[in-house]
Formats: sequence, structure tokens, C-alpha cells
Amino acid sequence: MLNLENGAVSRSQFHSRRELLRIGFLGLGGLTLADLCRLQARESVKDTAVILLFVHGGPSHLETYDMKPEASSEIRGPFRPIKTNVSGIDVCEHLPRHAKTAHRFSLIRSCTHDEADHFAGHRRFLSGYGQLKAGTSYESHYPQVGAVINRHFDGTRKGMPPALSVGGVIANGPDYAAGISEGYLPGQYRVPIVSGGIRDASLTVDGKRLDDRLALQKSFDGLRRDIDVTGTMNNIDACNRQALEILTTGRVQQAFDLQREPARIRERYGDGYGQEVLTARRLVEAGVRFVTVRAPGGGVGTKAYDWDDHAVNWDMKAAMLARLPKYDQIVTTLIDDLFDRGLDQRVLLVVTGEFGRTPRLENKDGVIGRDHWPSAMSILISGGGMPMGQVIGSTTSTGERPKERALDPHDVLATVYHHLGIDHAQMLADAGGRIAPLTRGEPIRELF
Repeated sequence: MLNLENGAVSRSQFHSRRELLRIGFLGLGGLTLADLCRLQARESVKDTAVILLFVHGGPSHLETYDMKPEASSEIRGPFRPIKTNVSGIDVCEHLPRHAKTAHRFSLIRSCTHDEADHFAGHRRFLSGYGQLKAGTSYESHYPQVGAVINRHFDGTRKGMPPALSVGGVIANGPDYAAGISEGYLPGQYRVPIVSGGIRDASLTVDGKRLDDRLALQKSFDGLRRDIDVTGTMNNIDACNRQALEILTTGRVQQAFDLQREPARIRERYGDGYGQEVLTARRLVEAGVRFVTVRAPGGGVGTKAYDWDDHAVNWDMKAAMLARLPKYDQIVTTLIDDLFDRGLDQRVLLVVTGEFGRTPRLENKDGVIGRDHWPSAMSILISGGGMPMGQVIGSTTSTGERPKERALDPHDVLATVYHHLGIDHAQMLADAGGRIAPLTRGEPIRELF
């Protein structure tokens, strides 16, 4: 874990080329900065981006986007659907802002896969494959979407990392957030986790603490002045210079400075992870290609901390009543902000968890819940220049499995890669020489 704090680097730390080379391995959150900044000529790089709002724990489709009011009481749950401003789309009654914004999003109701464990679900949904990385307890053997994006766009934009994760650490040792795992790719492609602002960021690399870390004690401006005074900037090769610029120049730092946003915008997003989502919007606006943010599952009046709504954990009804108003506010504020700023054509928003929840309710000591259920889940898609205001696919009358247009996580990933101009069918080989396509799916035709 690398902590960048207010401070200047001692001039003595730059007295040798060996020390200078260390700068190249500081990593913005763990990427090898020199490698990150290699200028690789690529053709037809599309100016597109993705925000992944990940709802860790597995949100119930039956209490959000795929309600079954005609089902029996043990299936349909405690809430009712409401109509939206788009005919044929309804959502939970506790998502009233969604109801007013439905013309700006589409719902996928028929995604299905085969991994019911949380982190196996992460691996399956975010890499396409469920295989565990050898020697780890939850990491993916195959590279997840953020690492693929880091590899593809490595070095294409000076001073700008292709992918970042804003806060949202889900597991520690190594720090992990949705979509960041590099799998069998080199560790330089692991997506950095940035907590808070860039000036007091907590950044991680390849799951390990750096043995050598520079004590950045003051401001980045102080760091820049210190380097320039010693004259060592001219002695750093071009790649390392660009690497250092990520830490010492404007666009990334400015994106994290929420005081640059009007107070009314900050207030619209609200506190907590609302500010992280606003940061994500600022990052893609500044040129980052992929930002992942976690949507926590807590709220006033519930002990829930994520969306893992087993009856043995907590009461799902109370948890939903506590979390849905903030979720409703943040998701729709981001959607409207992207559209109002003209970013909806190039920025794709994906709101999803790793799976859905069981059709049949659990009951324990007077509280209700639902178990893990990868056979059916709902996903919200917005922007990306895609057709909005539609529902793709459907589930059976109990929400148990797809009835029409069954889609796999491979199809969702293919859609994301297609939007970014990445060949979703390219063949990749792991360290053992095993070859597999980046995805086995196809871009979802209804979105193009």
C-alpha cells in the first residue's frame, strides 16, 4: 500500500541514477509508471470511457429492476413496482427518481451465469471466466476488465492512467476492488485503488507493499520544485519523466479536486459514495478510460454494509428501505449529469453486482432475505451512445431464470470492449501457454 501524503521528497533521494529509477516503479496506485507511460502507437483509439458502479454482494433483481407482483407472496417480496416515464419499464417503488429517468437508461433482465460464490461471481462476471488464480483465495486467473483496459491503452495518453478504482476496497491482503485483477498479465496492469483525493491517496500495487517507498511529506508542487531544483528531471529518461508527471502535473490531480465542482453539483450527488461517483465522472471527463466505484449497501436503520441480503445477515426489507433512497439519488444524478454535460455519447455507465438473489424468500426469526442466485440478474446500462429506454430480455414468472434473450457475462464484457474499441474476440495466452479469447460472447445487438 503506497500512501501519498503532503510532503516533499528529500533531495538526497535523487542523488543517484538508481534512486531515479525507483521513481519509475512508484506506480500510480501500483502500476509501474515507466511502463504505464510507454508510448505505443495504436490506430483508431476511440475517445470513449466506462464507469462501472459495482453493487457488491449481489443486489436482488426482484426488489429493484425485475419485480414480480403477480407471483406468490414467498416470491414477490415486500415491495411493489411503479411505472416509469417509458412504457413497459417498471422499477421498485423505492426508486422514484429512476422512474423519471428511464428514458436515459436501459435494463438487461436476462443475464445468467454459473458462479454462486461472491468472488467466483466477480471472476466470472468481470473476466468472463470463473477460474481462481493459483495461490490466492479470490483473485482471478484471467485478467478482469480494468486490467485488460490498462494493457490495451498502456501509454496512449500522456500523464493519464487508463484505469482507476476510486475507493471501494472490498477485500484486503491484497487490496481488491471490482474489476482490478490483472490475472496472468504482468502486475503493472493491475488497476490502482485510489482512496480520497490524489494528495492523500492510498494506492496499491500488485498486492504487495513496496519495500522502497518515497516519503512524500508535503504537496505535489513541492515535489515538482524539489526535482527541478536538483536538475535531475533532465536526467530521467522520457518514459520515467512522463511517469513522474502523473504524480506532479495537473489533470489527474484536478479531477480529484471536487472543490472545482459547483456546490450545487456536489450536493446533488450527496455524501458518502456519491462523492466517489462524482470523482469518477470527473476522471472520465479528464481522460481516464475506465473507473470503477463500489455502491455500498448500508444506510440508517440497518446493519447491512453490502447487498448480501441473507436473512441470517440482516433484514432485507429494512436494508432496502435504508439503502435505496441514496442509491436512487446517486445513480440518477450520475445519469443526468452525463447526459446534461454531453458525455452520454462517449461514456458508458454499467451498474451491476456479481449475481442476483433467489426467487424464494428466506425467513428467519421474523426477518426476510434471499440467497445467492447467478441464474438471473439485472443490469442497468446508460449512455455510451446506445439506445436507451428499453428492456433487454426477460425472466420467468418467478424471476428464476431467463425466459427470453439469455445473456452471459461474456456478452456484457464484449459490449464494454466494443464500446472502447477493443477487439473482444482477440486470443490471449496465459503463462502456461493456454489460449482463450478475451470474451466468448458478442456485443449485445440491442445496444448498437
